[in-house]
Amino acid sequence: MKTFEWTVVDSDIGPLLLAATGGGLMNVVFHADAAVRGTALRRLGARFGVEPAGAAPGSAALTEPIRQLAEYFAGRRQEFELPLDWSLTSGFNREVLRELAEGVPYGTVVGYGDLAVRVGQPGAAQAVGAAMGANPLPLVVPCHRVVESGGGLGGFGGGVETKRRLLALEGVLPEPLF
Repeated sequence: MKTFEWTVVDSDIGPLLLAATGGGLMNVVFHADAAVRGTALRRLGARFGVEPAGAAPGSAALTEPIRQLAEYFAGRRQEFELPLDWSLTSGFNREVLRELAEGVPYGTVVGYGDLAVRVGQPGAAQAVGAAMGANPLPLVVPCHRVVESGGGLGGFGGGVETKRRLLALEGVLPEPLF
């Protein structure tokens, strides 16, 4: 039985639910209002066979992720240096997400097809898209940096407007005029 701690932090893109185990950050959930938070915590609790406990203020497992995310949104951090618990992903998805985390730096983008080639699966662009949609660690494992080969933004679990704002923060897209 694995236990986890969680909290919700405010960010420039709305509330984020962060969940961590002793092994590291394991989940980031966008738009973490009460309903989204409840669903995410029930899902995590069922996955690990535990009842989700209340938020853990000052949690040692969450202090560093909270600090680094604040630095990212303030424009003072371009790379996350956090232990990650990959237990919510496996197989091809994990391979793709690790390549994304290690090989697509701040301020750059990669196409779905290009990422498929990087993991030795040319022609698996749709599978890469599915891996992005199942990413349990968005922001930290930057699926917002994966775009369509024709230049379109593509989809995003946090919503296309959130993706646009993150890419603007990183200087890939211009800031909206209004």
